[in-house]
Amino acid sequence: MARLPRLTLPGYPHHVIQRGNNRQAIFAKTADYQRLLDLLDDNARQFDVAIHAYVLMSNHFHLLVTPQSSDGLPQMMQAVGRRYVRYFNDSQQRSGTLWEGRYRSTLIQTDRYLLACMAYIDLNPVRAGLVAQAADYSWSSHGHYIGRRADKLVTPHPLVWELGNTPFAREAAYAELVQAGVNPVHQTALTQATLSGWALGEPDFVADLQKRTQRRVAKGQAGRPHTASNL
Repeated sequence: MARLPRLTLPGYPHHVIQRGNNRQAIFAKTADYQRLLDLLDDNARQFDVAIHAYVLMSNHFHLLVTPQSSDGLPQMMQAVGRRYVRYFNDSQQRSGTLWEGRYRSTLIQTDRYLLACMAYIDLNPVRAGLVAQAADYSWSSHGHYIGRRADKLVTPHPLVWELGNTPFAREAAYAELVQAGVNPVHQTALTQATLSGWALGEPDFVADLQKRTQRRVAKGQAGRPHTASNL
C-alpha cells in the first residue's frame, strides 16, 4: 500500500518530528546543536516558513511551524536534512544515513492545540529526565518565550500575543502555562497525530480542511475524499 503524501497546507501550524536512525544520536558536540539551528534559520527564511517553537533532543527534534506555501515546509526540511547530514558526517568521519526516514508531521487546529503543542515541545527535556524545569534546557525556544533570551529563529504565533498586553505579562503567562503541564489527552493526541500524519482538531475543523485538499486528512474509509469542485 502506497504511503500517503504528507499533509501540508499553507497558513496552518504544523507539528514536525525528525528522528535519528534507530534512535541514534544526531548531535555529538555543542557546536552540532548550533549548526542545526543555523540551518533551520537560513532555510526557514529562504522557504518562508515561520518557526514558532522548537526543541533539539539528543536523537530527535521537534518544530512547530507555519509554512506560507504548500511546498515550503518539505523544501525546508529537505534542505536542512541534507546539509546537516553532510556536515555531521564530515565532522564525525562517518558515512551513511542519519535520519529515520522522512520527517513526521501533522497539521493542528490553532485555537485548540497550538499553545498545548508549544508546551508539549518545551517539556520534552523534562519528560526525558534531562532537566527539572523547561527553563533549565538550553536547546529549545522556551527561553525566548519567558524572556531569558532573544532567539532570532523564533517567530511568535499571533495567538501568543493574546497571552498578555505587555511582554512581561506574556512571558509570565507562558511560563505558567508550561509549568502547569500538558493535559494527558492532548499529549497523546499530539503524539499520535504527528506520527500518523492525520490532522488534529475538532470535527468541523477537520471537515473544513478536507475541502482544501485531495489528500485524506483523517483516518477513515479508504477512497478518494470528497473535495470542492473548484479546488
